[in-house]
Amino acid sequence: MWFDSWSDLVRIVLVGAAAYVTLVVVLRVSGKRTLAQLNAYDFVVTVALGSTLATILLSSDVSWSEGAAAFGLIALLQFIVAWISSRWPGARKVVTSRPILLLRDGEIRTRSLRRARLTEDELAQAVRSSGGGSLEGVAAIVLETDGTLSVIPEPAFGDGSALRDVEKN
Repeated sequence: MWFDSWSDLVRIVLVGAAAYVTLVVVLRVSGKRTLAQLNAYDFVVTVALGSTLATILLSSDVSWSEGAAAFGLIALLQFIVAWISSRWPGARKVVTSRPILLLRDGEIRTRSLRRARLTEDELAQAVRSSGGGSLEGVAAIVLETDGTLSVIPEPAFGDGSALRDVEKN
């Protein structure tokens, strides 16, 4: 339970170092988008890479080469999905959700809030976190595709063109 063998520890150190270097190389080759966490799909890719690294480190049944192949496959699939979704809007809808307008001109959109499974208290918290003290001075609050809440104060709203892709339920 506390110690199995020196060979297991040496394997973890050697294979772990090689797997780590491989992961860094795969991430550098695959580009910044692989770890960008722009949406839920990107987050899942990040978790999958971490899970693969943990499996390589802790499972003696998985060789370094199998792990490297897994890293490469995850990065390749992420690249393919990102490439396709950047070119075809229909494919983008399958992989990512649209941002949702939760508040407009100080008025909470209750239906959108319920659909997003958020509370009015969470909206107030987002306003406080952005330095605001009142919903009245807020032009919009948007639930972004990555799960964050964007608070747009009235003075910064402008023509509202940044909300063109936001679901307005």
